Amino acid sequence: MSVLAGAVAALGHAPFDLPIFSVLGLMAAMTLFISTQTVKRAALIGWSVGFGWFALSLNWIVEPFLVDIARHGWMAPFALVLLAGGLAFLWGAGFALTQRFRTGPVQALLLLCMVWTGVEALRGVLFTGFPWALIGHVLIDTPYVHLAAYIGALGLTLGLLLAVACLLLALVFKRWALVPALVLIGAPLLNMPDALRVDPDRPMVRLIQPNAPQHQKWDPDFIPIFYNRQLEFTRALPAVDLVVWPETAIPYALERAGGLIAQINKAAGGAGLILGAQRSEGPDYFNSLAVVGPSGGVSAVYDKHHLVPFGEYIPLAHLFSNIGFLGSAAQATGGYTPGPGPALIDIGAMGKALPLICYEGVFPRNLRGVARPDWLLLITNDAWFGTFSGPYQHLAQARLRSVEQGLPMVRVANTGVSAMIDPSGRVIESIPLGEAGYRDVALPAPLPPTFYSKTGDGPLLLLLVFVALTLVMIRKRSSIDGPAPQA
Repeated sequence: MSVLAGAVAALGHAPFDLPIFSVLGLMAAMTLFISTQTVKRAALIGWSVGFGWFALSLNWIVEPFLVDIARHGWMAPFALVLLAGGLAFLWGAGFALTQRFRTGPVQALLLLCMVWTGVEALRGVLFTGFPWALIGHVLIDTPYVHLAAYIGALGLTLGLLLAVACLLLALVFKRWALVPALVLIGAPLLNMPDALRVDPDRPMVRLIQPNAPQHQKWDPDFIPIFYNRQLEFTRALPAVDLVVWPETAIPYALERAGGLIAQINKAAGGAGLILGAQRSEGPDYFNSLAVVGPSGGVSAVYDKHHLVPFGEYIPLAHLFSNIGFLGSAAQATGGYTPGPGPALIDIGAMGKALPLICYEGVFPRNLRGVARPDWLLLITNDAWFGTFSGPYQHLAQARLRSVEQGLPMVRVANTGVSAMIDPSGRVIESIPLGEAGYRDVALPAPLPPTFYSKTGDGPLLLLLVFVALTLVMIRKRSSIDGPAPQA
């Protein structure tokens, strides 16, 4: 039952986008928690709910192993089970900790909301972090997403958990809990932001999507097809201000691609040009983004700094190389080398952009530590994620980053979904998953800095600690709502 509750709750994520099922699943999980009497049982319930949640929402994790199924296919089921089961241990620990300090249903559910949100925050930083499929992400495709400008993804998580807890209390325990439930559900809808209008005189950006399946992307027979396809899209009329190619868009290392870049720059016809490429410095390989100036020379380079463990670099590489287990994108035994960190790139009249490459767009913290940009630029190769859930969840998180920062985003993907996203998280124009093509779209103007862009998660984390400690202190006083549970 606990596993089913977690799986039902995960239906709020893309591509299902059914947040009402998230409410029902989370309510079932809380009901199961309230009914338990021991810490051990609470830990099992939390782990089981987490396993169901992660197994469904992260099912795309098997896709990279199916690109070369003969070599890596056997790892696919182990990857899903180990990832879902491992992440579920955090939820199990959170449920167990709450059970240890709970009293009656009101204090228990409120404490669970605080601890559960804290566990999700921990998931975003532990072992380099993996904040994919956060509970709050199920609200991205709802009107409540605008709250992320103030409270971020973790705030959405806490708000949803509190609303569900109040609904459960109102239905089963305390009728008065219906009032805060209605406030949590209804108040955000009373102050909805106005729809943003894009000035047609804004700079025009061309998004290039070659649609190169991963199993063909580096095949010598297909490389010219994908390259010429991008070149043709770049050459198309009318002229634009900027052309953007996706991650690792050219088939040669950047330092050996002078001729290709000159050819692409000529096709761009004077427009600015940004493209993804691999490059090397001595023994080090980098996953990079290059800005090409009007003369055809590379004017700026950004190296991806937040790499994917076991995908772009191998922890304990010497050990795993002995058993033939190398990262999907690794160019050498150790994989890519991380860049120095977030950095702005100057795009001339279009202002300064903050570049993000693929996985980096999942982390709100990767958008901090630099001056405020004029817009966000994300290039990616989502062919690794298959065609079902991964690319759509990745797009949803990109939309969330725009809302959090109040900034437009240019998102260009190899196989899709490429999109222009406005500062409210609305997709203005896109190229569907699995289609080759291009779109010319005006770059929206940024909004003023949001509260979240100034503060990050700091205020929310302080609130979690304060409320959790207060609730624990209540347990040490009288047990008004009932006897303390057994350990």
